[in-house]
Amino acid sequence: QVQLVESGGGLVQAGGSLRLSCAASGLTFSRYAMGWFRQVPGKEREFVAAITRNGGTTYYADSVKGRFTISRDNAKNTVYLEMNSLKPEDTAVYYCSATERRGLSIYTARTPHEYPYWGQGTQVTVSS
Repeated sequence: QVQLVESGGGLVQAGGSLRLSCAASGLTFSRYAMGWFRQVPGKEREFVAAITRNGGTTYYADSVKGRFTISRDNAKNTVYLEMNSLKPEDTAVYYCSATERRGLSIYTARTPHEYPYWGQGTQVTVSS
């Protein structure tokens, strides 16, 4: 079965950096667009970034644009989220997600229901 396993979360001071990884198994990774979402208690899951199957197109939430970078290595079945200039409001559980959907647009990329597969999440805490 499909498994997505996130890693790389932790505690960091404001202004610092973290790199999240998501290792995928049980699927043909290059056939899946990948997304990162985040969630804080009591709030809905929020879109962070997405990348198309071949990595040719990326999408970002306005709140992270210019600070976060999504990338993928199809040979390693892994997607990454490089997070720089972190702010306390970036504190959340970060989730990796996968979809076979073709033609991912910014409208579909940011919709959680478009992704049938999800990881368990990794906690990111940014202290002020």
